[in-house]
Amino acid sequence: MGRKKRGAPLPAGAGGGKPLVAIVGRPNVGKSTLFNKLARRKIAIVEDMPGVTRDRHYADAYALGREFVLVDTGGFDPGSDDPMTEGIAANVRAALAECDVVICVFDGTAPALDADREAVHLLRTADRPVIYVANKADGQKQAHEALELYELGVEEILPVSALHGRGLGRLEEELVEVLPEPREMDEVDLKIPRVAIVGRPNAGKSSLVNRLVGADQQLVDDRPGTTVDSVDTLYEDDDRRLVIIDTAGMRRKTKVKKEAGVEQLSVYQSIKAMERSHVVVLMIDGHDGPSEQDAKIAGLANDRGRALVIGLNKVDLMKGDDRKQTIERTREILAFAPWARIVPMSARTGRGTQKLLEAIDEAVASHRQRITTSEVNRFFEEVLEHHPPPSMRNRAVRLYFVTQAEVAPPVFVVVTNAPDHVHFSYQRYVINQLRDRFGFQGSPIRVRYRAKKDRR
Repeated sequence: MGRKKRGAPLPAGAGGGKPLVAIVGRPNVGKSTLFNKLARRKIAIVEDMPGVTRDRHYADAYALGREFVLVDTGGFDPGSDDPMTEGIAANVRAALAECDVVICVFDGTAPALDADREAVHLLRTADRPVIYVANKADGQKQAHEALELYELGVEEILPVSALHGRGLGRLEEELVEVLPEPREMDEVDLKIPRVAIVGRPNAGKSSLVNRLVGADQQLVDDRPGTTVDSVDTLYEDDDRRLVIIDTAGMRRKTKVKKEAGVEQLSVYQSIKAMERSHVVVLMIDGHDGPSEQDAKIAGLANDRGRALVIGLNKVDLMKGDDRKQTIERTREILAFAPWARIVPMSARTGRGTQKLLEAIDEAVASHRQRITTSEVNRFFEEVLEHHPPPSMRNRAVRLYFVTQAEVAPPVFVVVTNAPDHVHFSYQRYVINQLRDRFGFQGSPIRVRYRAKKDRR
């Protein structure tokens, strides 16, 4: 490693990112239906029974030209003795700890319950915009009945029907009015790679930041959720400049009362950091091993087209065979991202941090790599000669031309006579061949198939 300089803290939140909008409310009021409508696609499971949504769902959404990230939470019922329901309440508190806007949903066809009153009480202390919605107002009669909910003491309640789309236009107008203004990217944002350090609580994220910048800028404790706030840090040495985003911060710790909420908070904060980053470093506690939570976070990075590096931390506490098995298990759980490099390391001792920085450099280069049109077409001719696409539904599939349309992540566009007939296995084959030829280690790549335009 080159000569290290002290890390310089940057303004928190620098780098923009999409606002986060959480949908909360007690069970079976139609939150998932509203989520699917606002997201404009069916993502959350919808069923007419309480408690179907056990975990939060996330979707990139837009309204009236504004983009945001939508979060569907489980039903909030603080009076329940059901451990699952208590966990859902913790999820809601975790969402409230980090979101920018809250949509609180009531059942417009039923009187207010204690859970509704508790939700309103919680939201009054949330210190952020809240839009109250009376769902299931499928007609004028139901909309009139929803007026009874004003007994909760809120200023305005919007009657909507998530099932039929009634009133959603006004809801989107209200939402856009309270969304925080988008922030312009400054010179630092545009030129210096931004690296988000993400992972489950107590995986060693803050220890890694401290190791890299050479100063105890982050509180480090062996209890999960002890980092008080997220700080962007400018890291410099003789070889590189990076903006490091530590995502362990829990800005409103008192609102997350259960350990499950702390765990879920890490996913929420990971989304916010990914929106502002180019590279995601997923820290995994090698002693505990990878989990479904780690796979979820890695999947979010992949969905957002971010470069990805896996830091397998605390290997100094592992024996040789255990370390090998943990690496194999990590690769198995993260099988959807075989292109992400796994770096065994120890944030405490500094072992492997140089290799981690090299993996970040490699991921940044791959993320921004551009292949000339002539070179990628020569490659494609070889692919077609060796393995042409199979016919589907008695129709021959022809691939005419390919070009790289974007970087960060690299996106390739293939012109074909039948974009809907390119089998998914062949699409996967093309991606694998691109990686074999051009590398792209550490970066996701996208290949899109478009129809050849009619010359007329």
